[in-house]
Parts: sequence; C-alpha cells; structure tokens
Amino acid sequence: MMLSRTKPAVGPGSSATTAKVDKKKKQMPKLEDFLSDRDYTGAITVLEFNRNSGKSNEENDMWIAYCAFHLGDYKRAMEEYERLTKRDGCHPDNWVNLGCCYFLLGMYDESDKATQKVEDKAPNSHLQNRLLFHLSHKFNDEKRLMGYHQNLQDVVEDQLSLASIHYLRSHYQEAIDIYKRILLDNREYLALNVYVALCYYKLDYYDVSQEVLAVYLQQHTDSAVALNLKACNHFRLYNGKAAEAELKSLQDMASPSFIFAQDLVKHNLVVFRNGEGALQILPPLIDVIPEARLNLVIYYLKQDDVNEAYNLIKDLEPTTPQEYILKGVVNASLGQEQGSREHLKIAQQYFQLVGGSASECDTIPGRQCMAACFFLLKQFEDVLIYFNSIKSYFYNDDTFNFNYAQAKSAVGNYKEGEEVFLLIQSEKIKSDYTYLSWLARCYIMNRKARLAWELYLKMETSGESFSLLQLIANDCYKMGQFYYAAKAFDVLERLDPNPEYWEGKRGACVGVFQLIIAGHEPRGNLKTTIALLRNNEIDESVRIVNLMKGWARIHRVPIHF
Repeated sequence: MMLSRTKPAVGPGSSATTAKVDKKKKQMPKLEDFLSDRDYTGAITVLEFNRNSGKSNEENDMWIAYCAFHLGDYKRAMEEYERLTKRDGCHPDNWVNLGCCYFLLGMYDESDKATQKVEDKAPNSHLQNRLLFHLSHKFNDEKRLMGYHQNLQDVVEDQLSLASIHYLRSHYQEAIDIYKRILLDNREYLALNVYVALCYYKLDYYDVSQEVLAVYLQQHTDSAVALNLKACNHFRLYNGKAAEAELKSLQDMASPSFIFAQDLVKHNLVVFRNGEGALQILPPLIDVIPEARLNLVIYYLKQDDVNEAYNLIKDLEPTTPQEYILKGVVNASLGQEQGSREHLKIAQQYFQLVGGSASECDTIPGRQCMAACFFLLKQFEDVLIYFNSIKSYFYNDDTFNFNYAQAKSAVGNYKEGEEVFLLIQSEKIKSDYTYLSWLARCYIMNRKARLAWELYLKMETSGESFSLLQLIANDCYKMGQFYYAAKAFDVLERLDPNPEYWEGKRGACVGVFQLIIAGHEPRGNLKTTIALLRNNEIDESVRIVNLMKGWARIHRVPIHF
C-alpha cells in the first residue's frame, strides 16, 4: 500500500502544508463577522462562550443584550439590560435600551419610567426622544406627542420614527412620502421597501405592495416580515391556500431556535385557514397582536355567537376604520338578534362615521359602511347608490349579494332581486328565513307563485313556515294569483281556525273561478278549488261549490272526486 502513495510526505503537496492552509481557512469567526452578516445567533454563541470562559465584561454583556434584542427575544434582552442597570456607574444608554425592550413587550408604563430616569443623568438622546414620542402615542397624550415631535430632526432615524407614527395613525400616504424621500438619497436602505409595501397593503393596493416587496425579497429571501407580508398579499389577491404556502416556506427555512415573528405567523395561519384553531391560538395573543382581538370577534360572529363577540369588543375604544366597522357589525348583529333599537342606532352611527370620513369615503369599505348605515335606516334607494358603485368587486360574494338583493326587492325591483338571490350559493344563507321570505315575495311579484309555494313545501313545520305561509297567502292574493293564495289560506285555516283565513280562502277561490271563466287559469284547477272549499262544511261554502259545479256541467269540465 505504501508503494501506491501519490502524495509526498513533505513538500508543497504534503498534508502538513495543506493543514496549514486549512488552518488559515478555518480560523475562528470574529464577532464583527457575525454582526455584519446579521447572524445574531452566531454572535450570541461567541459572546456566551466568552462569558462562560471567564472573559466576560460589561461590553460583552451589552453585546449579548443587543443580539438578543435583534433576534426578537425581547424578554432575554430585557433581563440582560436590567442586570446592567443595577451595576454601579451604569451607562445611560442602558436605561434607554431597557425602555425599548419594555416597549416591545407592551410594558409601556415601565418603559416610560426607565426612559425618564436618564433625563437627570444625561442630555436627551435621539433614541430617547423617539421612544418617548412613541410612548406618547401609546398613551394618547397629544400634547406630549407634539412636544417630542418638535424635537425630531431631519435625520434618517427621526424621520423613520415619524413615518411609523403616521402609519400607526392610519396616515399611510404620509408615511409612504417619507419612506420614498429617504429611499431617493439612500438606495441601499432596501428594508424601506418593506415599509412602503406594508403601507400599500393597508391602502388595499395589494398588487403594488407585491411589486415593491419583490425588490427586498430578491436580496433577502429569508426575511420573516417580508415573507409574512407576501403571504398576506396572496391571501387578499388569491386565497388562504396560496397564502399558507408562502408561510410554509418561511417555516421550512426557520431553525428551531428561530422565534422572531412566530406569534404573527401563528396568528395569520388561523386567518388563512378561515378560523381553524382560533380558540386555541388567538386568546393568548389578544393585546399582543392588535388584530388578534378583531379576528377572534370575527370568528365568534361566523359561529353566530354574537354575545361572545360583543363581550370581547364592547370595551374597545376604536381608533382605526377596521375597529369602527367591526364594532358597528357587532352592534348591528346584536340589535337584530335582540330587537334592540339602541344597538342598531350605535351601529348606524359607527357606519356613518367611517363612510363619511375623508380618508374612507371613496374606499370600498367606506362605501359598504354608508350602504349599511342607510340599510339600517331603511333608505334603500340610497343603499343601492353605494352598492351599485362597488358591485363589480363582489360578484361572487354571497353576503354582499344577500344584502344587495334585499335592497333591490325593497325598492320594488323584484326581477333583478330574484336574479341576485339566485346567485347565492351559501346553504346557511339559503336556509335563513329572511332569504326564503324575500325570494318567495320576488317569485310572487314576478308571477311565479308556484316556485314560492315550493319553497314552503320544502320547509319543516315551524313558526317560520307559518309566517312564510301568511306571506304567500297575502302576496298572492294581492297580485291576483288566487290559486296559490287559496291553497295557502286553506293550510293556514287548518293550522289556526281564524275567521280571517276563511274569508281569504273564500275570496281566493272565487278569484280562481273568475280567472277560469275568463280563460286566464287552467280549467283543471277548478277541481282542486272545489276540494279546498269542501273542507268547510258551512252554507256559504256549499253555495259557492254548487255554483262552480253548475258552471262545470254546462262547460263540460270534469270535476269528479
């Protein structure tokens, strides 16, 4: 075997020489290398090794806190900064950094106290001013907010902070303007494209959001925030499955130690899966992710649990259009369920507030709100003005079509009302009494009383079927469709021997007879009409039956029983 050696023991090709080369290549990575690569997991590993090997100092501990913060492990970062602030001669920046950790953990009072402690020890830093600026927004303290706003300077960090406040206050176009201005001078700030894309998402420009986001994702394919936003755009543009596929790629590439944005991902998966797992995932995320409360309310509404939805949202002070809209929907649902005019009035006010606002009046949700406001006021002509302006966006939306068809029918446009009712596919809506009663009325007004009668025959005996029977009886009588009016009054009379039902049946039967004589009703229906009258063994009924039989004999109409 030694005779077959091809590599010399010494010299340029020897293993010793190669080992030296490999040693140079495999030098221990430096902290600076990890930080420049944004590899905070690697950086914190080096820093903890230094700490455990007795080489730790204050600077090392500050870097550990810094890396934990940038990994999204704000609790760990908070604990590190708390230890640092307890040391003698603590650097003032540590208090501000601790305040940032508290802020991102939702501990706003603690953040404010920690940040204020620096004021006596050192002059205000830009970071401190920005943090207090955001805290003022959280505390809804406008006077204090404007004070810190005046301290902002025309530097990138301060302008980004101002843009974020614009975003939080739903001033998305103002935020976009700031981001674009910064990008003009700093093309290398690719992450700003994510912020711009997020603003466009909030403005419902999902396709534009995707285009802007692609600029960042070309360089950083593993960004949790960008991939999550891409998934949300897919959800709006396509469907939940397409969105879930995007999030799956994020989950696949994430290491077990990856914790950043995991709560957000879990929350969004519930939304993409149409509420699946909502009761397990969303309750712990309430007040952590702002949308978690709203999506849990939506889940309860979809489950027809209006009381739970109301309990969850009743104490929420709305600040965004979405919150106003959802409070309006919940109050409207509760008002209709309980017959409460107070809740309906509150809902109408919320809808009017959103639909009439300058920022929302020309958006689709804004027009839906005005339509809902007028719907509750029963001003259906106005409802249709708003519905007609947005109907092209909701052609296959069952809920929209349900409300649109009701409005069409309420103004007497029964032909189009019927057409829109028949577009609805949801079995839940199609079994609702409101749907059945309005569709029956449309059929009758469009002279299709037989179809209305068939709707009744498919129903089980209940209070709702009795109400539908009354509607069919009265509307058919009013429209001169006496045959089905007579049948409906006959059933009503048997269910409730009210003299009014006999009078209705008597008039309807005479009406059928007149139509047969005039040639507008099939003669075969005379036999059924006589059978309905024979169910009443009273003199008036016998006289009418004898009259009909006499006419039938003369005109040779078979009526044998």
